[in-house]
Amino acid sequence: MFGTSGIRGPVGTTVTAELALRIGRAVANGADTVVIGQDVRTSGGLLADAVSVGLRECGVDVIRLGVASTPTIARSVGWLDADLGIAVTASHNPAPDNGLKFWNPSGQAFDRAQSRKIVTDVIGNGHRVADWDAFGTERVVDDAADRHVAHLVDSFEPMDVPVVVDLGNGTGRVTVDALYELGCTVDTLNAQPDGRFPSRRSEPTAETCHRLRETVAATDALFGIAHDGDSDRMVAVTDDGTFVPGDALLALFGREAVSEGDLVAVPIDTSLLVSDIVSGVGGEVVYTPVGDVHIAARATDPDVVFGGEPSGAWIWPHETLCPDGHYAACKLASLVSCEGSLSGLLAGFDGYTTKRENLRLDNPDRVMDGVVGRVLSEYDTVTATDGVRVDTDDGWFLVRASGTEPLIRLTAEAQDPERATELLEEARSLVSTARVRV
Repeated sequence: MFGTSGIRGPVGTTVTAELALRIGRAVANGADTVVIGQDVRTSGGLLADAVSVGLRECGVDVIRLGVASTPTIARSVGWLDADLGIAVTASHNPAPDNGLKFWNPSGQAFDRAQSRKIVTDVIGNGHRVADWDAFGTERVVDDAADRHVAHLVDSFEPMDVPVVVDLGNGTGRVTVDALYELGCTVDTLNAQPDGRFPSRRSEPTAETCHRLRETVAATDALFGIAHDGDSDRMVAVTDDGTFVPGDALLALFGREAVSEGDLVAVPIDTSLLVSDIVSGVGGEVVYTPVGDVHIAARATDPDVVFGGEPSGAWIWPHETLCPDGHYAACKLASLVSCEGSLSGLLAGFDGYTTKRENLRLDNPDRVMDGVVGRVLSEYDTVTATDGVRVDTDDGWFLVRASGTEPLIRLTAEAQDPERATELLEEARSLVSTARVRV
């Protein structure tokens, strides 16, 4: 039922109103007040209604935020003194999908133990319906985004930076308002909320952000940013329209955050560039399984000052344990304001070629079983933190199943671009062979 990041899948099959109702009943155990918000997807209101009914039926009071970004929902749990929060979102997944993600008051997403308890209660109907006169109440809070904007404005010094923001028809308005209030000149793309995501796919990548790249290059903007559908992710392009690899942003944010002895939490598929940059200023990287849930769990260590993923999820634990694309956008603007350009900040961030590829399969977990077995028997230096990573004398590759979609994700890296291509092909061959044998 749960993937790496809550519950997610096609609406009407994997994700239904009935499931949302049952989950509302399940999470009611031990809760008095729950915050619910949704992204712009057309199915969001119905699913949020169903979750709310399940909670209120069991005596829990509900605070509805309406359409809001996931970081706004996660932060609002603590701001509104609630016990937990539920974001109805499929994040960067395609428009037909939706899902639910669960948040603690600290901003940390539910861990595996909390997720398992929900599953147990859903399967076992482990809930108690309240008496007829003890149902929970529901009220609407309509200023959560304004509160988020005000917090961001208080967190940064004023800056005068021209920037282009691609909202991707999603929930990124907090970023636009905060940057404007901080003094930036802000131009927007795809700013009309639309749960069909007609302008581009919800996931911001070098390919999907081609219009952002062209716009920044054709204007006097010093950089551009893009969000996914629920704005927990943020990616960037430089002033000449070059898409910034996620590993480079991770290295940049990590370098800015650390002092001597500090730790930066990164997933196992991260480029060695990040370790090089962070260690160069006295810090150290620690590796986790892929997924912002795992980054956040590691970031509860007081020595971890920053954590992030190349996919665009960034966590500053002194702020919140949720990935906040709005805060990341303001942080990047602040750094650019001091340096003068994003390309200048990234000078010297090279030396490695990292290649990534996604393979869509009907049975990724079964294929991965075959890949793991072969890798463990044929390779010497293997790390099985998440999938299998093989380190060689001149590079490495990783094969892992996605926790959010029916995909196997491949990553390969080497200093020599041709060698990186060879390692990616080696990883692809392992999957092809295992697929034939399933």
